[in-house]
Parts: sequence; structure tokens; C-alpha cells
Amino acid sequence: MNLLTDTWLPARRAGGGTLRIRPTDLTSNLDGDPIVSIDWPRPDFRLASLEFLIGLLATAHPPADEEAWADGWHTPPSPEALAFAFAPFAHAFELDGPGPRFMQDLEDLPGDPDIPETLLIEAPGQATRRKNTALLVKPDRVLRLSRPAAAMALYTLQTFAPAGGRGILTSLRGGGPLTTLALPGEHAALWYTVWANVPAGRPAGAADLPRVFPWLAPTRTADHFPAATPADTHPLQAFWGMPRRIRLDFAPNPSGRPCDLTGEADATLVTGWRQRPNGTKYANWIHPLSPYYRDAKNNIWLPVHPQPDGIGYRHWVALALGVPGARQPARCVSDWPARSRDVPEPARHGTRLLAAGYDMDNMKARGFVESEMPLPGTDPARAEALATLARGLVGAATEAASALRVAVRGARYGDNAGADSAPLASLSQSFWAATQRRFFAALDHIGDDDGETLLEAAAQGWRDRLRATALDLFDEAAPLDPSAASSNPKKIVDARRNLFGTFEGRGPFGTRLFEALLLPLPERAKKPKGRSQKEPA
Repeated sequence: MNLLTDTWLPARRAGGGTLRIRPTDLTSNLDGDPIVSIDWPRPDFRLASLEFLIGLLATAHPPADEEAWADGWHTPPSPEALAFAFAPFAHAFELDGPGPRFMQDLEDLPGDPDIPETLLIEAPGQATRRKNTALLVKPDRVLRLSRPAAAMALYTLQTFAPAGGRGILTSLRGGGPLTTLALPGEHAALWYTVWANVPAGRPAGAADLPRVFPWLAPTRTADHFPAATPADTHPLQAFWGMPRRIRLDFAPNPSGRPCDLTGEADATLVTGWRQRPNGTKYANWIHPLSPYYRDAKNNIWLPVHPQPDGIGYRHWVALALGVPGARQPARCVSDWPARSRDVPEPARHGTRLLAAGYDMDNMKARGFVESEMPLPGTDPARAEALATLARGLVGAATEAASALRVAVRGARYGDNAGADSAPLASLSQSFWAATQRRFFAALDHIGDDDGETLLEAAAQGWRDRLRATALDLFDEAAPLDPSAASSNPKKIVDARRNLFGTFEGRGPFGTRLFEALLLPLPERAKKPKGRSQKEPA
């Protein structure tokens, strides 16, 4: 099966029809019933499919510059033009057969195969299955994979690979990286989502292909070679990194047994896979689809990874705008403001930021995190004003959330309870979720004022919203119920008074909240002077 010339990607059209497509079909029937989404039954496959298509266009048909990108938006290439552009790369996308195989080691690795299920990132490992200690994900659910499902499982694993034990390496961006994409609004066709995130550049030349697609050459094994950098290989390998040495096992399927993942029958099934340690180790990459933060200790940029508390507006500044010297958004996100000036108004103002990826605990997947937030199509010159406003609002909300946790801890659990314990962490998440809509509403129409002027105009209303939300959540978490055996009315009243004082600018949390919003701090009440010893009684 060839991933460029065969129909294998499950997709959905605007009219509701489902079908299998080739990558070249992205632009088919754009003005009638276009392809609007990839239709895998798993969110990690859907995200990986977007990365696959973006990487394919970046490799074979990238815009030369921003003017060419605008041309591709307004006049998309025909399926025939895409087929012509992809043709020189087709031999690198054979999934099975005697030659080089897509995302698989050039050597036919000997040994006993593992079951196909273990290609899935969340699947229990061999030790867990042997000890029968899996809790949330039971083993042996996926014993057969169709070739389309196996191809995407393989690409997903190589692209997001977590740690896997000695010599089993993480992906080019580490284990479970965060991907952020610009999702243009008011355009149904999948083409526009993919094209919005394709970096400008030059197509890979024939001589570059073994450095772009590592499976076309002997593996640069970690036990014999230093870590691979863009200078050692090719910058486009960012989309095609191969940290794992893997070979799939194929078998004919004359009885038409269905794929255990998709339920569809395939003439050939993947019945197992073999792996060897010490694939390619990667270092010093900046992936176009991921945000990065600066590691101050080593003065290097490292990819951001999802965390257990999810992704919300408190992360928005770093993901959408960055923090000079400390955080940088994904290139596709930072390119969008300038690009958005060349797209229709609805697409520009309806754009959303997709942030998704695996929340990993070393080798174990705790969950797949996916969030969408508004991404205004903003003139780059306005970015600093927007950042000033957003940082002030988020800074104040951070202090309010901390004050709420401390108040509820004091009222209900005592000072010995951990600030990050499950009940308090859940309370904090509820606070962020309840204030998110108002945050983005404040950013929706920022006008031409500077950032401080915008923040001063929004400060009072934002403080009032934070106060109302925090007090409502406090009253739910620590109700004043004298009949409850565990209730301590005095502690509850004192904690609520202190929480209310935060929004009046009192205490450490209140001081920092007011400073974040540029609000004047209240004057401190003067202490009454003590009576003189000589004063008559």
C-alpha cells in the first residue's frame, strides 16, 4: 500500500458523506462538497493526520514565501497538481513490500513480534500485561490492524513517542509533545486548515530524500552516532522523525476479518510488529507545530508538553503570543497574524487555536488533552498591546485562583492539606473554566489603544468577575452548615472574609492582583496611637 497514491485516509465531506481519500484529494470539489475533516475514531490519529498532511505539503509543495502562501489560499492547487508535486516522493511512502517501508527500519529486524495493540501509545506494556495490572485500559483489544490503521498508528507513535525503557527513545520533540495549530474560521474545507499551518520553504530535492526520510537509509542508531540535529540531517525531518526501530508484520486476509480498531476489512492485515532499541536520538530541534520554552539552566529551547490540569486561557499568552526570552509559540501560530491579513474577514476573526497532545507520566499515558481557544487574526503591530492586556488579566486570575484554594483549604481541610490535592486542584480548574469565556470576550475588540490603557479599561470589570466566581465556588466548597459534623463556622467565616479582602486589594494575593490589573492599592488604615502614660484616666 502506498500512502500517496492509494485511498486510505478516512474523511468526511461537508454534505455528511464518509469516504477514503488520497492526500491529493484535499482540494477535490472545493466549491461543491469539499473534504472537511479526517474521520479516525481516535483523537490522536486525527491530530497525527493533520501533522502528516502539513508535513507532506511542507516537503513536496510548500509556499516559497508569504505571497505564494496567499496564492495557495485563494487559488488552491488542483488534485492533479498535488499528484504531480507528490510523485517524486511516492517511493518513500510504501507501507509494505520488499523495499524501504514508510516509518520502518531499513533492516528486516529478527525476533518475536509483539501484538499490534502495543503500537497504540496508551496500550499497556509487556510488563503490565504479564502481571495483569492494567486498570483503565485492558490489554488484547486490538490483535489485528488494517493497513490504513497500522500506518497511522505507526506515524502517531513515531511522532509522539513516549519513553519506552532502555534504548526505546522518545520522539523528536520528546515524549508526548504539545501540538498547536491555527484553525481558520468560516471555511469548511480541510484544505484551509492544513494550508494555514504549512511553513514557507523549498521542496526537498532528490539528493535530500534520505536525510528527510530516515527510513530510506540505514538507521542512525543512538549507540553508534551522536544525537541528530537539523544540521546533521535535514530540517524537514522534523515532520518525519523516526526514533523507534520498527518493522511491521503483514498477512493476507482471505476471510475478510475486520480491523479491531476501525471495523473495516482489508485484503492484508498487520498481525504484529518487531522492535529493536537505539533508534535515532534527536536534539536541538524547533518543530514548526509546537511551542517552546527556554530552559534557563542550560540556555536551550525545549518543547512544551501537556500537563494533567489541561489547557486553558492561563496558557493562552504563552501558546498564542509567547513571552520574550522565555516562551515562543509554534511557528505556524506566530505566522498566522501576518497571513490572516490576506484571508477573508470571517476566516480571520473566526480562527481558533488548537492545542493537543498526550499528557505523559514518563512511559504511561495519563490522557490525551485537546483544547480549542480563540486565536484573533491580529496585526503583528497590535500583538504587544494584546499581550499586555492578556498577561494582566491572567496574572490577576492566577492570584484569585490561589487565594480561593487557600481559603477553601483553611475552611475545610486545614493547613496540612496539600495545595495541589485532588479537591483543591478540581476547585482551581472550575475557577479557570468559569472565567474563560469572559477572558476571551475582553480580547475580542481591543481597538487601537496601547496595552496599559486597554488593561485599565478592563480591570474593574475583570476584578468583579473574578470576585463573583471565587465567592460562588467558595460557598459551594465550604457551605456554612452548622449541622454538619465537620463544619467549623468560625473558620469558614474567617476564610471567606480573607478571600473577599483579596478583591479589595488586601493581603499578599490582593496586592499582587491589584498590581496585575494596574489598580491603585487601597490606603492602609492608620493604627490608633497608644495613650500616653501621663494621660489622665
